[in-house]
Amino acid sequence: MDRKQHIAIFTTASLPWMTGTAVNPLFRAAYLSKDGGRNITLVIPWLSSNDQGLVYPGNITFKSPSEQETYVRQWLEERTSFKSAFSIRFYPGKFSSDKRSILPVGDIAELISDEEADIAVLEEPEHLTWYHHGKRWKTKFRLVIGVIHTNYLEYVKREKNGRMQAFLLKHINSWVVNIYCHKVIRLSAATQDYPNSIICNVHGVNPKFLEIGQKKMEQQQNEGKAFSKGAYYIGKMVWSKGYKELLKLLGDHQKELPGFEIDLYGNGEDSDQVRKAAEKLELAIRVNPGRDHADPLFHDYKVFLNPSTTDVVCTTTAEALAMGKLVVCANHPSNDFFKQFPNCRQYNDSKGFVDATRKALSEEPAQMTDDLRYELSWEAATERFLKAAQLDQASSANLSRTPSNTFMSTSLSFKKRMEDTSAYLHYVASGYEMSRRAFGAIPGSLQPDEELSKDLGLPMPPRKRGSRS
Repeated sequence: MDRKQHIAIFTTASLPWMTGTAVNPLFRAAYLSKDGGRNITLVIPWLSSNDQGLVYPGNITFKSPSEQETYVRQWLEERTSFKSAFSIRFYPGKFSSDKRSILPVGDIAELISDEEADIAVLEEPEHLTWYHHGKRWKTKFRLVIGVIHTNYLEYVKREKNGRMQAFLLKHINSWVVNIYCHKVIRLSAATQDYPNSIICNVHGVNPKFLEIGQKKMEQQQNEGKAFSKGAYYIGKMVWSKGYKELLKLLGDHQKELPGFEIDLYGNGEDSDQVRKAAEKLELAIRVNPGRDHADPLFHDYKVFLNPSTTDVVCTTTAEALAMGKLVVCANHPSNDFFKQFPNCRQYNDSKGFVDATRKALSEEPAQMTDDLRYELSWEAATERFLKAAQLDQASSANLSRTPSNTFMSTSLSFKKRMEDTSAYLHYVASGYEMSRRAFGAIPGSLQPDEELSKDLGLPMPPRKRGSRS
């Protein structure tokens, strides 16, 4: 009998951090394993107790990986209607405060045995491989698929010397993704372009949002009206997440929006500044702490305003549409997927924003068809992923590893030799502390420290010369 194909999904974050790279790969693992036809492993970061305190909300911390795994599985099972069959493994990670990101420590590809190494899915492949030092992913796995989640260049451009930083980052990203991935899937055209990549939204929404939308549709059919509140926005409260654009649009057009009210929900380092900026406007803008978007508090809002253009595919926009709401958002590549939904109103300029907002507030949302509801589901997203990755008909039998166990392949292909040479240069550069730190790596992240090694049951690092036992 042919053994089941094994897919290992590596990602850059984990619950309880409610970020896209924690939530979406978790649902991907659940739905890929649902039919039992494949063995799925989700590989997520484990943080030291200190880093957990910096990253996880509500003072949530875990004493062991098994405790965190229980939390993750319970969260997932509360949102899906089936018990998931995938396995979870943890890799050592460290939190970078300047990048606001978790970075891998050591060679995380080693967590998957050579016998299991059929397919690797790298969620944010550039992020996972910037400082990778170990066996080459394309050598370890028969197929490596990168899923591009984040518009890093747009974020970097907003920083000091942003254009120069974005130029350098663009080339570094292209370098490592080309070295380590066979296929690249971009969630939308809002991401950096990569050679031979395809654009496909391979994400769905939490099933709870579709359930809320179904109830709202039934309420509309029975009562004629299902939404008693006006406009709102929810998102991490940092200027780059749309708050700057939203408050500018509202400030520039206050006289054209008489009586307009909006509630903003979010937590973040710019919360105080957002609140002060909102108070300067004549409109009724209420700034509130962040809440789960599925909270009953949001069910009765009719219009979701989202002017953000830094997202690749905005999860909250998809969630709002799933709940049956009207959405007003920018005509931007990150929102291309949503153009198929009648309840999505896109604008090209500030006048268009005002017109779309006023119209949305005066109308009732259209009832969504079953086909469009399905497009938002994780079942549809999984089908899109398998097709985009060309796994819908593939089996482990027709996947072949790179024929070399060394960096310098004997292939006669010039392109292949150039790629191997490039990979070797990255391997050498990523093996020295000085060069790693020059490119922004966390000091001491070449190998796990004692705490991470002990927590994960890894071999303890050698003690520094002169240290006491």
